[in-house]
Amino acid sequence: MLDNDILAAAVALAGALQKQRLLLATAESCTGGGIAQTLTSLSGASTWFDRGFVTYSNEAKQEMLGVPASTLATSGAVSEATALDMARGAISHSRAHVSVAVTGIAGPDGGTPD
Repeated sequence: MLDNDILAAAVALAGALQKQRLLLATAESCTGGGIAQTLTSLSGASTWFDRGFVTYSNEAKQEMLGVPASTLATSGAVSEATALDMARGAISHSRAHVSVAVTGIAGPDGGTPD
């Protein structure tokens, strides 16, 4: 079940996209497609949602979204630079006008000390 705040934010986003006649693409890593699933659970999503990319591995980020290997090597997979490249890649590999990208550390054990 979705949290009321998350659902309200999704509905607001959907309304804004519909009003502006914009298409959205998602680029997700640690959320594993959860954002796309939440958004596409809304009635009428096909009018404003183009596609979602689930790029859990660095290879997927490079192959599906064009994230440069240099960004991953220099900044790491969990970085603002990678998220920005993912968002740009979602735009360039879709029909979307806007995108959202998320990367981070998932799992019960968290990340490494680094």
